[in-house]
Amino acid sequence: MSNSTRILLALAFATGLPAAPRKIVIDQDAYGPGGSNQQAILLVLQAPDVEVLGITIESGDGWQEENLAHTLRMLELVGRTEIPVYRGATHPLLNTKTATERWEAVHGPLFYKGAWTQKWPETGVIRAPYHPPKIVPPMREGAPGPGSTPRAESAVDFLLRVTREHPGDVSILAMGPLTNLALAARLDDGFAGRVRELVVMGGSFNPRPADNAFAGEYAHSVRLEFNFRWDPEAARIVLRSAWPRVVQVPIDPTTATFFRPELFKRIAAANTPVARYVTAWAEGYPMWDELAAAALLAPDLMREKRVLAVDVDTGADGAGYGNTLSWSAGKGPGLGERDVEVVFAADVPRFEEWCVALLSAP
Repeated sequence: MSNSTRILLALAFATGLPAAPRKIVIDQDAYGPGGSNQQAILLVLQAPDVEVLGITIESGDGWQEENLAHTLRMLELVGRTEIPVYRGATHPLLNTKTATERWEAVHGPLFYKGAWTQKWPETGVIRAPYHPPKIVPPMREGAPGPGSTPRAESAVDFLLRVTREHPGDVSILAMGPLTNLALAARLDDGFAGRVRELVVMGGSFNPRPADNAFAGEYAHSVRLEFNFRWDPEAARIVLRSAWPRVVQVPIDPTTATFFRPELFKRIAAANTPVARYVTAWAEGYPMWDELAAAALLAPDLMREKRVLAVDVDTGADGAGYGNTLSWSAGKGPGLGERDVEVVFAADVPRFEEWCVALLSAP
């Protein structure tokens, strides 16, 4: 038994995993190859006692069509093509590229605009040039084969169906903009109530600036975060819906994390399909989505949580459009905002060991 496997088993026992597999749906703006988006998906696929019912894809970091292609190709390369993938929203509910550019003309440029970005920040990350939504540029990892296709059912229809089939048993891990979940919540008033728990990567409160280029997103606008800013109306709908439990992982705890070269080197030593994929497309990012995956799968790694009433600013002409709003628990203005559990700090050394162990495991 490898040392990584021993660590993985020890952490699994420590986190008290249930006897029956946990049913999980991953909702993700799964740009790739590699990076935080795809690595977080792999953490869930690699976790013991987890059944991934499906992956729903939306636009955000990249357009939905290219995110879909990167995910299908990743599943090919790691040998997990049995996982169903569903096509979700291409555009936000109301926000648009033109509206964002007009907002910038008044309030100043945004550091990062995801699929709308035309000039990439100097972060050392390789990205395809800007392109329209239905174009999938040549993929560095190769295009998915003809047998790798999304399911015919839409992401929203899948979300509604799977929660009706397993009421109270499905956990949703949402790591991109919340457009798919907002559409499902508006189509079926009972959708949110049928979900066991929702874990969201999004929002920002008062993060401590990190010593890397990605801090440019929030350094001067501490309430700004990309996932909520891409589709603020969807984020507001989701945060106001009747989930039994919501855990929010904002930018704040992620500023203490970074996928460093030595972590990739340790994973590479495993030489499994997952380890080869991760190390082949290694890029150093803060571990945004990986931390959200840990909040769901290994909650004992979260060191500080607070319950707050949380909402999102949807004043499209205002300087705070998409910003996170918060109040003390139960002390909001009573406009539909609800209390959520917000993660503010994690045990970073143990979290890194957890990531390395899972991404190194068979």
